[in-house]
Amino acid sequence: MTLAPPPSALRRALLLSAAVSVSTAMAQTGPTTNARVLKVAAPWEIGSLDPSKTGYIFTRLEVTETLVDVDASGQLAPGLAVRWAVSPDQKTWRFALRPGAVFHDGSPVTPEAVVRSLQRALAQPGILKNTPVQRIAAVNGEVQIELKQAFTALPAFLAHNSTQVLAPASFAADNSVQAVVGSGPYKVVRVNAPQKLETAAFEGWTGKRPAVQRVEYLATGRGETRGMLAESGQADLVFTHDAVAIERLKRNPRLQFHTLPIPRTLYLKVNAAHPLLKDIKVRQAISLAIDRPGIAQAILREPKAAATQLFSPGMAEWHVPGLQPLVRDPGRARQLLQEAGWVAGADGLLRKDGRPFKLTLRTFSDRPEQPPMATAIQAQLREVGLDVAVAIMNASDIPAGHQDGSLELALVARNYALVPDPIGSLLQDFSPQGGDWGAMGWQSAQVTSALESLSTTNDPARRSRLRGALSTVLQAELPLIPVAWYQHTATHSKRVGNVSIDPLERSYRISQITWGL
Repeated sequence: MTLAPPPSALRRALLLSAAVSVSTAMAQTGPTTNARVLKVAAPWEIGSLDPSKTGYIFTRLEVTETLVDVDASGQLAPGLAVRWAVSPDQKTWRFALRPGAVFHDGSPVTPEAVVRSLQRALAQPGILKNTPVQRIAAVNGEVQIELKQAFTALPAFLAHNSTQVLAPASFAADNSVQAVVGSGPYKVVRVNAPQKLETAAFEGWTGKRPAVQRVEYLATGRGETRGMLAESGQADLVFTHDAVAIERLKRNPRLQFHTLPIPRTLYLKVNAAHPLLKDIKVRQAISLAIDRPGIAQAILREPKAAATQLFSPGMAEWHVPGLQPLVRDPGRARQLLQEAGWVAGADGLLRKDGRPFKLTLRTFSDRPEQPPMATAIQAQLREVGLDVAVAIMNASDIPAGHQDGSLELALVARNYALVPDPIGSLLQDFSPQGGDWGAMGWQSAQVTSALESLSTTNDPARRSRLRGALSTVLQAELPLIPVAWYQHTATHSKRVGNVSIDPLERSYRISQITWGL
């Protein structure tokens, strides 16, 4: 049963009340210094201090650093490592550290400290496990990484937030993370998990001293509440707005609105081993039932966001212009389902051998467009006879459902630039075992081979052929069903200046922000 929402004015009043309560709580728990505080609101809870789980929060807030960074154009740049080199056989990499770098507890950033963090990252579930790293050691004042085989994308993997470098004091005796002691321009002052995090400028930072000296981060799951925090001036920098609020936020004279396409795709994660989904005709029928232009226009308010393939045009190297585009064709969808043995009953819903076609589509509300998008997909699938229930859950229920096999369908969003080379995400998503946010119950020898070759070659022509072959297989077999290309949104108050939005979502760039009014 769907409950009608309260009247708009009442709903906004309730949300404003909640926003005031949240802001008051933040003020009551803040440090006692009189410095101005930059208040940041985003959907993402602080579920853990472990870099392998929610490390992105600490890199975005510039608390921690990685060996390799990424510049504004998306190219690899120095991070904690000022330079790196690889041996002629491409199997040994050496990274020279930034002179004078110190952790927030005053201890030096040594090769040994970096090695400990990277060895721990290698042992955890995460991006580094998908590399052929054989040994990480401190050698002659540098960090040396030895590989089992050539892997040209290694520096890009070392820019991922799960490889962030922490001080030895961050780790407990059992090697768990007990505190986040990084080396960035901001240090952690207080963590009130899962919602609040306070930072302050680090006095030992050797770079340019930031204008913003104090930051309060608030994880706010409801998009409407984030919008009210922005409109009421109780948050200075707010990320990920409800699409329905965009026009109102744009008209607000106290706010600067930002929107930009980023290399993130919204898609259906499919359990291809499920009895109802293992037939490729069924997956193709689901894809044909989806009205991508309608969803892009009505929910995302951006017609260009309708996905015709997995990778957006902004990912120039991976987007394949000549690929047969994904389209809507309900008639063809019904035909394919009939060919797969599914027959409509009196209620219009499909059955096969007496079994109804019933599935559950999981999604989560951290990204506010996903629940209404899931509901729209539910209605479109019902038009061709597929009975799909929508379950709004926690984001963690998606990988949990992958691991225990209970997941059937999920609407998720995947950022292909978390590792600057998309190969980092693809090796996770399309390994023979699948990935928490990628393929499930599906594998392809051709895709596996293409990914292995892409990770070991720099030849442009060969890389282009391999990318085209990989995209062609994914488009045909649909282990993931693309729906839309993501549009990132953010607002900032006029009391701050020099705000820029990172299209790769690596950093909130707080150290660059200046105070205005």
